[in-house]
Amino acid sequence: MAQHQSGDTGAPSGTPSSVARRIDGIDAARALAVFGMFAVHLGVASHGLLPEEQGWALHGLVRGNSSALFAFLAGVSLALMTGRTRPVEGDALRRAIVRIIARAVLIGLLGVVLDLFAVPIAVILTYYAGFFLLALPFLRARAAVLWTAAGTLALCGPVASFLLRRDLVPTAPRTGSLTSLPEFLLTGYYPAITFMTFVLAGMAVGRTDLTATAVRVRMAVGGAVAAALGYLGPWLLLERMGGIDRLTEAHSTFLAGAPLGSMDAWTAERLRENTRDAMHSVSGQVPTDSWWWLAVGTPHTGTTFEILEAVGQALVVLVVCMLLAERLPRAMYPLTSVGRMPLTVYTGHILVLAILIPFQTETTMGAGGPWYMEWFVLGSLLFASLWRYAVGRGPLERGLARCADAAVTVVEERRRENGAR
Repeated sequence: MAQHQSGDTGAPSGTPSSVARRIDGIDAARALAVFGMFAVHLGVASHGLLPEEQGWALHGLVRGNSSALFAFLAGVSLALMTGRTRPVEGDALRRAIVRIIARAVLIGLLGVVLDLFAVPIAVILTYYAGFFLLALPFLRARAAVLWTAAGTLALCGPVASFLLRRDLVPTAPRTGSLTSLPEFLLTGYYPAITFMTFVLAGMAVGRTDLTATAVRVRMAVGGAVAAALGYLGPWLLLERMGGIDRLTEAHSTFLAGAPLGSMDAWTAERLRENTRDAMHSVSGQVPTDSWWWLAVGTPHTGTTFEILEAVGQALVVLVVCMLLAERLPRAMYPLTSVGRMPLTVYTGHILVLAILIPFQTETTMGAGGPWYMEWFVLGSLLFASLWRYAVGRGPLERGLARCADAAVTVVEERRRENGAR
């Protein structure tokens, strides 16, 4: 099945992937991930088209899933940059590693700079850079190995995190998006012990032939099954097997150790609702006062169920975006344009937020009032489309690529000099 593609893969020249063409559907999915983060950062009150109830529904859908999709697609990009279905080796692998390290350093520095603007969002770029470095040992792995690693981390990572945070690495107050190694690995907004599962799953997908119909069908079916398990598992364990009551007893200060059954029905249900609200307010990892927290599947909880749901949705979204980009390339042009310059668009929206925040009033939520979300999305689509048409690669993406190429040139020259001595 032919996929509508364009020339820039972002792969190192001279590698097998450099002769392959870019899959526009991946860019479209990446744009949706960026817009999902817009929706979370701007808040429900920023919607003009959606009533409040639908705004909250959208917020619940994209919160956590957009950042997971972003990390998943980072893994896909890493695989495409390093050989697609046939991982590069030798000199090509060394050059790819240098490029990835250079990109990671620059993206990490950009994340630190953006964090200094004190915009009240968790900047993902510093974490993102670290994920690139942690992925380096897996660049030569095939899809089966990558899926095995992702599955093992999805099953064992939440338990390991629970034990480590309970006994060895207590959660400290956060003073920025990322301020310490324990935050990066375990206790931060986007902890590596959770998000590397998304990166590894994305790399596994990138190691398959994404233009093959059979591969897409397996992705769609597997994604739907994983998402269903991610949603149904917590419902069964918490609502049907009494987990919500055990969590309420562990979490509620009102009960003070008393069993929930000692309360009247109205009070007991209010306490359960408080626990459900607490489940939805987690931002990184679940508390460690009860093992039942690992049965939760809400966003940013880092449980196996949340990971299953997020990876499943990412697979389905990617398949749908590839099909739409293939069949409606002109209609998808604005969306794929945003996906070609996600670093530029993501950085731009933080800078705009930094300008808007001083003008907030006590009655505004997020970055401002109604229609902010629509203006951010429309502005991104227009800017990216016009820039792509007139210039091509996004400004930050172009600068990042040039710096990475320069790093490769320096390393290669030093190797030649050392070899000549």
